[in-house]
Amino acid sequence: MSACCGVHALHDGYTDLLNVLYPLLQAQFGLSYATVGILKLLYSSAMASGQVPSALLAERIGGARVLALGTALAALGYVVAGLSGGLMGVAIGLVLAGFGGATQHPIASSLIASAFTGARSRTALGTYNFAGDIGKMALPIAFATLAAATSWREGLFAVAALGIASALLIPLLLPATSAERMTASKAAASRAAAGSDNRGAFRLLLAIHVTDSLTRSGLVLFLPFLMRDKGADLPTIGLALSLLFAGGAFGKLVCGWLGEKLGVVRTVFLTEFLTAALIIALLPLPLVPALALLPLVGVALNGTSSVLYGTVPEFVTPERRARAFGIFYTGGSVAGALGPPAFGLCGDIAGLSVTMIMVAAAALLTLPLTWALRPALR
Repeated sequence: MSACCGVHALHDGYTDLLNVLYPLLQAQFGLSYATVGILKLLYSSAMASGQVPSALLAERIGGARVLALGTALAALGYVVAGLSGGLMGVAIGLVLAGFGGATQHPIASSLIASAFTGARSRTALGTYNFAGDIGKMALPIAFATLAAATSWREGLFAVAALGIASALLIPLLLPATSAERMTASKAAASRAAAGSDNRGAFRLLLAIHVTDSLTRSGLVLFLPFLMRDKGADLPTIGLALSLLFAGGAFGKLVCGWLGEKLGVVRTVFLTEFLTAALIIALLPLPLVPALALLPLVGVALNGTSSVLYGTVPEFVTPERRARAFGIFYTGGSVAGALGPPAFGLCGDIAGLSVTMIMVAAAALLTLPLTWALRPALR
């Protein structure tokens, strides 16, 4: 749990510090919103395409080795982006970082689900998701502070050094032989505790996750621009993202438990309706009240994911979970890749406010899908 949560914090922080980087790139290179969305598309596409192969590779050489290699590759990507003098080099660096980031979610989630079986699985995965948001809180504001004091290139070099150090530590914290023994020993026990293949329910759960990820990627991408329009400087934009992710961390931790108490359907309805309402509420608010509202937005925005991740083991047998989690996270990454360019084009045509309203409407699309999942959850 400690090793997987630590890796999750680093990789999620790596992903979300990019939302501080995008406005800096827009200012330096004169990018449109659609071009910013394409940069996000490149990163998310690389992450999406690498997750299932990462899970398969981990079955051959061990999860610890794949996690270490992926972390080193993500760090290398930020080094390449920082060393480049043009937009093309930045794009290449983001692709490398995306491929490296693809290794973490399917492998660590599978290990957690194998170690904590039955009813404990949803709470354990909620705790694992909470750890990811610790990275989302810490790294964006740290990067924003470094970039404001020096430049965005030096900020990337600093976070890359953190990734290289972590890559060297991962094999020590999670030896491959121990990870493989844990997976093998726990898998047999968990067959009796939970998990039978239900492909229809899994596909429906995946569709809910994709729609939820579409909403989250749209809001996180455009929140810095919304804050900038309200008068926020660069450190304040970093603070805004940290407030959002602080609420998200609390939401992921609590909603994993809430899903056990209220059930998946009621919890998803609650979080997604609140997400849509709070996004709309952000638009007219001045900067300070908007900052105050962001932790609550984060609770609703990110809390759904813990409920969804924790439900995957109910529909998949233990021996197929690594691949299932790979497919599940790939779906979210595809949504994260395709959503920003579409929302970015809308922003160029109709403006930022209309785009934010569309992001809020996307959250409500999860409700009929969740209602249809009810029979499989009984």
